Amino acid sequence: MPPVTPITTPITDAEALAAASARLAAAPRLALDTEFMRERTYYAELAFLQVADAHGVELIDPLAGLEPAALGRLLGAPAQAKVLHAARQDVEVLLPLTGAPLAPVLDTQLAAALLGAPPQVGYGDLIARELGVTLDKGQARTDWTRRPLSAAQLEYAADDVRYLLPLAARLEERLDALGRLAWFREDSARLADPALYRVDPAEAWQRFKAADTLPPPEQARLRALAAWREARAMRRNLPRGWVLTDEAVRAIARASPATPAALRGLGVMAPGAVDKLAAEILEALASAAAQPGEALVQRREGRPDAAERERQRRLGELVRRIGSGLGIAPEVLATQRDLKRVVRGEPAEGVFSGWRRELLAEALRTELVRGP
Repeated sequence: MPPVTPITTPITDAEALAAASARLAAAPRLALDTEFMRERTYYAELAFLQVADAHGVELIDPLAGLEPAALGRLLGAPAQAKVLHAARQDVEVLLPLTGAPLAPVLDTQLAAALLGAPPQVGYGDLIARELGVTLDKGQARTDWTRRPLSAAQLEYAADDVRYLLPLAARLEERLDALGRLAWFREDSARLADPALYRVDPAEAWQRFKAADTLPPPEQARLRALAAWREARAMRRNLPRGWVLTDEAVRAIARASPATPAALRGLGVMAPGAVDKLAAEILEALASAAAQPGEALVQRREGRPDAAERERQRRLGELVRRIGSGLGIAPEVLATQRDLKRVVRGEPAEGVFSGWRRELLAEALRTELVRGP
């Protein structure tokens, strides 16, 4: 376990950043964490950056006017592994600096899941369990865009990286003993796939629960509205709920108003928002209505029938048995969405690739062809 090093003043100028970068460049691994805000924006705004090697912690203030390219160079060395916990959001937040997803990344949350921890195990819980250190959670709701940051906030930020390297080493040692170290590296490597961070407004409808069970015309309207809302939120860098709430999207898709007055009459939007957005919303509804009826039916995924539900249940039970034998949660092996795709004969890369394919694919296929 690393010593509790004193926290220095955050780096706010180019000279200090260059000195820290030169020191950190010699490390084989870096521990990283970010603090960000996205309550008022669509895209997360990086507010603070923590970096550690085996010798100490560097706290970096990107809001102090530091050159983004210099920050990107600090993080982007391809030969230097970056250790993070629950890395996906951090990788996404850093994309404007790095230009491409961080790589190579080692995610301690993924490692812990392969050792039997809950798939979404928190950093503090994992540190307590593996290293016997209790972290102060008192600053969890900090507004990281406000300055100056207090000593308690800086300590909290430093703790997020101070223990990551010894934690990763401990988890990798245990994975290696179980023959699962290659699984961990494979799962972590997937975080470098740019497709994970690419947002397609046309797919925004999938955020809505049970959207695929709606009647085809209503589903088409919901898809069109969700795509319009996502594109506008991205363009204006606003939270999607500030453009139109989920409840409003559903209500408008259900009612299909044809005029601004009808839209206003639904009572799901402020009058000023109706005045501003009615034309765009009605245009989105019109685009949905213009689709041929046959296309709507073809695009509808539909509610699974009894036979599909039974096949998915059997596959789920099989995955639970395999997971139980390995001592890991079944959703680490395959999610219900994965199994739904398998039942429907659709591509399921999460199951039929890498170490999961070797472990699951043949068993799943055998179960599918087996009679009830």
